[in-house]
Amino acid sequence: MTMKSKIVLFVIIGCIGLSTPDRVKGQDPLFTQFFSAPLYYNPAYTGIATGLRARFDYRNQWPNLTTPYRAYYFSADLGDRNLPGAGGIGLMVNSDNEGVGFIHNLELALDISVRIPITEFLVAQVGVKGSLKQKTINWNDFVVTDQLNEKYGNIYQTALSHPDANKRTYPDFAAGGILRTTNESGSFSGTLGFAVDHMFQPDESFLQTSSSPLPRKWIAHMDVVFQVGEAGSTSGLSSNGFGDPLKLNPGILFVSQSRFNTIEVGMNLMKFNVYLGGWYKTTLTGAVSNSFALLAGYNYRFAENMSARFIYSYDIPISGAMMGTGGAHELSIVIEFSSLKIFGGSSGGFRGNGSRKGYDYMECPEFY
Repeated sequence: MTMKSKIVLFVIIGCIGLSTPDRVKGQDPLFTQFFSAPLYYNPAYTGIATGLRARFDYRNQWPNLTTPYRAYYFSADLGDRNLPGAGGIGLMVNSDNEGVGFIHNLELALDISVRIPITEFLVAQVGVKGSLKQKTINWNDFVVTDQLNEKYGNIYQTALSHPDANKRTYPDFAAGGILRTTNESGSFSGTLGFAVDHMFQPDESFLQTSSSPLPRKWIAHMDVVFQVGEAGSTSGLSSNGFGDPLKLNPGILFVSQSRFNTIEVGMNLMKFNVYLGGWYKTTLTGAVSNSFALLAGYNYRFAENMSARFIYSYDIPISGAMMGTGGAHELSIVIEFSSLKIFGGSSGGFRGNGSRKGYDYMECPEFY
């Protein structure tokens, strides 16, 4: 290997995160519609409401770049109060690309939660996530200096020998907790949560001669739901009329990972099963950038206990380093079967008498 090739390899390693952790700082993909990907941020959301929910999220970030960054999220979780621990179980699959498309990440996770009733109008839930992650790299996509001609560009074969390792598989763990409250009429509910991901900072380096611990990710979130007006019919098959209540859902999400801090604050609203929302996003450290996200969607009810929600959002860069990248497109689909039970038994289960209003309202999805 020539000295030039050694230098090029060192630069590549430093750039894609194979060197020491002090030189590498970054964040996991962040979804604008974090409320449509709750298990991604906090495993305590697993089974937060009774029934089965499946969630899909696709994010296409910086589409104006030669290689846009794409992230895919899927989760399914079941809330059943006849489960041991009276919480929920769920699974999650994530996929994304990084490093200008040279690196691909895949995660398969299992989530378990435990529900702790505190009062009739206050409940806590804690959850843990265990996952298996795989990181792969395509060394053949790299272009090094000895392949380049001053006039014709990339025309030569490189003398550089690629490292043998192109795949890294490792376990990863997360934990979180949630407090949820409601009022007696069910017109107000609030959620406060905290979580930590990559608890044991697994090594994701491709090279045996170096280590690259995955930085811990700290998450804090809070949101409330206000209902204005009396509840009417919720059928998506007919108009609810002007008596349909207006639902307002302001919230905030804070994420800190590897000395990078980001915050997202905004509000969604829903009336006549139509969603509209606006969210301000900013990075508080590092290469500061600011964006504003607009979203619109629709919640269609096929039956009383079955619905599908479709939401599209677009991130508009308004200042900072990400100007000119094209922002980000995001699409989420949530399918809900709210009355589905697998473990049988009475509907009250661990939470006690199902006729008590506080418990009943906390068993419902927050924003449907």
